[in-house]
Amino acid sequence: MSIISWLIVGLFAGVLAKWVVPGEGPGGIIGDIVVGIIGAFIGGWVFNAFGHAGVSGLNVWSVIVAFVGAVILLFILRAISGRRATY
Repeated sequence: MSIISWLIVGLFAGVLAKWVVPGEGPGGIIGDIVVGIIGAFIGGWVFNAFGHAGVSGLNVWSVIVAFVGAVILLFILRAISGRRATY
């Protein structure tokens, strides 16, 4: 896939995942794109592990795969960061 395709898929997946997973996201539209792109890698790995195709281009299936990966990533980030104490 081209870089522009990754950015578009990452943007859609990151925004959708941010709507589904409660809490603050990591930094605006750029954060959404980064979460979506990393989510595409995670989703591709997970889907390949279960015998399905991963991200294959600029299509709905790729956005779904990236969305699943972005949701997984956001849940992991929330679990690691938790609530920070303020003094």
